[in-house]
Amino acid sequence: MFPRKLTRSIAIGATAIAIGGGAYSILSATASNSSGTATTAASSSATAGRTAPGRGATNARSGPAAGGASGTVSNASTASFTLSTSAGQKVTIDKASSTTYQKGTRSTSASAITKGENVLVLGTTNGTTITASQVIVQPTESRGSATSSVIPFQRGAASTSKRVGQIPANYSQGSGTIVSGTEANKATEAALAADPGGIIDRVVKISNSEYEVHNIGVNWPHHIFVDQNFKVVGAD
Repeated sequence: MFPRKLTRSIAIGATAIAIGGGAYSILSATASNSSGTATTAASSSATAGRTAPGRGATNARSGPAAGGASGTVSNASTASFTLSTSAGQKVTIDKASSTTYQKGTRSTSASAITKGENVLVLGTTNGTTITASQVIVQPTESRGSATSSVIPFQRGAASTSKRVGQIPANYSQGSGTIVSGTEANKATEAALAADPGGIIDRVVKISNSEYEVHNIGVNWPHHIFVDQNFKVVGAD
């Protein structure tokens, strides 16, 4: 038999353990929920750019993909050059042995890419770096000739939310199939002609066979919609 005082102490200790255990259980449940959320987010990131089984869609976070940019060459070297877009974005262009060069409609060489030239670059975009497949030197008079409502990126400024033109009724952000090759190049060129200043980092073919061209480095537009004839029809 335990003395009454000791028995009472044991009982209080047991209660404290029970309460502590209950608190631990609640914390564990909360932690588990947070962990589940984090796991879901990580899982989404891990599957980014892959086709979802049975849906034929991607979440359009592909990593390097076909895209491009246009702007003025600010400096050039044998292996690469830098261009500045009309919205103030700096883009590094890496040359490759397979890169082709045009001046207007004629073939030219890498030596034509000099400081001050206005160029359109098509290739594989990875952030603010593009590995060029094609570089087109554009006429001087084409600089700034497009009437664009692009809103340049400003640190700390809220992104502009507006829609213009025709946005496909069944469009869902992140859906579609990322494309490359000729159709990606044509869609990129059309988007940059209409709304120059950003960097196109992927082209997605959506369910109505039009294209959503993803534009980064600007506050607006982030999505430029191009129809099957490669004409811009809307933006958001």
